[in-house]
Amino acid sequence: MRFKIILLSLSLAACGSVPMPTTYKMDIRQGNYVTAEMRDKLKLGMSRAQVRYVMGTPMIKDVFHVNRWDYVYRLEHNREVTEQQRLTLYFEGDNLVRIDDSGLHLPTGPVAPGADK
Repeated sequence: MRFKIILLSLSLAACGSVPMPTTYKMDIRQGNYVTAEMRDKLKLGMSRAQVRYVMGTPMIKDVFHVNRWDYVYRLEHNREVTEQQRLTLYFEGDNLVRIDDSGLHLPTGPVAPGADK
């Protein structure tokens, strides 16, 4: 009996030094990803149909705030949020009257040569 306990203890101790395989955690992308080109095409006074053509269908259309569209994007990598975006558009009637892009963090890359001309 004592031999079995010692053998079991040694085999369990040996398992601690061997790296165990982990499960794959895939990236989770949720929402509407907004690019700089999409944001640049938005102009005040556009109709809802024009905004939907440029931006796509909003992620959140609140029934209590029918004149507000929220475009929300979230990226999780290894169960940690690595990127978030939020763009809120306000309408009066059928026209776009306000753009709140304070939660929109667009990637800034290197400028191509000759782009400033």
